[in-house]
This record gives sequence, C-alpha cells and structure tokens, in this order.
Amino acid sequence: MTPKIKIIPAILIFLALANQVLAVCPVCTIAVVGGVSLSEYLGVDNTIAGIWIGGLIISLFLWTLDWLDKRSIKFFLRKPLVLLGYYALIYYSLEYAGMLNGCQTLWGQNKLVLGMLLGMFGFSLGVIADKLLRRKNSDKVFFPFQKVVMPISGLAILSVIFYFITKC
Repeated sequence: MTPKIKIIPAILIFLALANQVLAVCPVCTIAVVGGVSLSEYLGVDNTIAGIWIGGLIISLFLWTLDWLDKRSIKFFLRKPLVLLGYYALIYYSLEYAGMLNGCQTLWGQNKLVLGMLLGMFGFSLGVIADKLLRRKNSDKVFFPFQKVVMPISGLAILSVIFYFITKC
C-alpha cells in the first residue's frame, strides 16, 4: 500500500469518530486534504502543496482547541503548544520522508516549508474573515457554506499567486 493510499483510511476513521466541531467544519478539512492530494497527483510545485498542508495544520489546530475547550482542558501556553506540536509533527514527518531535502528553494527557503507557513497564514485569514462577516451580520452567514468557502478561498488565492510565481 503506497503512502497516499494509507492516509485515506486514517482520515476516514478520524472523521467517523469525530463529534460535532465548532472551530472549522470537517468539509473544510477534507477540502484541504483533497487539495494536497490533488496537487501532488498533478505534479504541482511544492510551494503550492505546502500552502494546502499549512491550511491543514491550522484546521487541525482549531479542531484540537475546540476539543480541548469542550472538555475544559486548559494548560499554560495551550494555543502555541498545540500549534507548534502540529507544525513539528508534520515538519518532521516530511523531513523523515525526505521531502525537505534537496535544492527546491524559493527566496532562499525550502518551497514546502515556505508554502506551509503561507498556507497557515492564508487559512487563518480566511477563518478571521468568516468570523468578521458573521459578526457584521448578527452572527449569521452571508452565503451558504461561508464557513468553508472563506478559509479555502485564502488557500486558493495563494495557490494561484504562487502558481504564477513558480511557473517556469
């Protein structure tokens, strides 16, 4: 079984066991995972794949914070530690797989790592934009699936920008 195929059952089991989540919905996370898989399948530049991985990190981070809040689990530096934990887990997994070795750099940075940081930023901006729009509209969405569309839009916009930047 290839690594791509092994992750699908793990994701399905995780989603099957997940309770209702308020932070970022499962559809959004599935879209992020789909984006990573699609970019790898299509041979898209590592910066763009990294953007989607970064979005996945923030989605997992928000899910975990919501899970901890529901169980009233609080500890010192909870948010930075959870975020750093997910980033480190993915970073060292990619390093172990040999995906961070090599000469693929942009602006002096590894393309995958640069993309991950940009994706974390873009996804976070989308989540914030969704919350601001809801606040303006009496905590109601302006359009269907707004909670999904806003974070994914940030990733999609960054992907298009870096497609043209990295296009040879």
